[in-house]
Amino acid sequence: MIWKEKYKIGVPEIDGQHEELFARVTTFVQTLRSDKPWEDKVAKVNETLEFMKDYVVTHFQDEEAYQAEIGYPYLEKHREVHNNMVAYVAAVSEEYEKEGYKEELMQQFGGRLLAWLINHVVAEDQKIAEYARSKEVTQ
Repeated sequence: MIWKEKYKIGVPEIDGQHEELFARVTTFVQTLRSDKPWEDKVAKVNETLEFMKDYVVTHFQDEEAYQAEIGYPYLEKHREVHNNMVAYVAAVSEEYEKEGYKEELMQQFGGRLLAWLINHVVAEDQKIAEYARSKEVTQ
């Protein structure tokens, strides 16, 4: 999954966060798909999971603050999507720790995270950029 300039929404802080998320998720998925034994992947998987638990919350708060600032009419719907992802990441993390660091759960998580990130940034977040352009909001 490669970050592309066309994914930018025009807000440097948020675009940088998106780029970081793409890089982290790409590395995570590559780690999961590698031929290494699971024991060799666990450290990177744990690191990524901890990063995601914190970073998505920060990123979502920043993105929602920008939406509020520009008067984005779909902020509440967008916030609900964000809250659902935060809850999903927390639930997976809890299950992962409880169930003993199972690879299968992380494979499912990686696939869903990848699909969500692409769909969200490429589709939903682009609507924010379109709205900002239509209102001639600049950063």
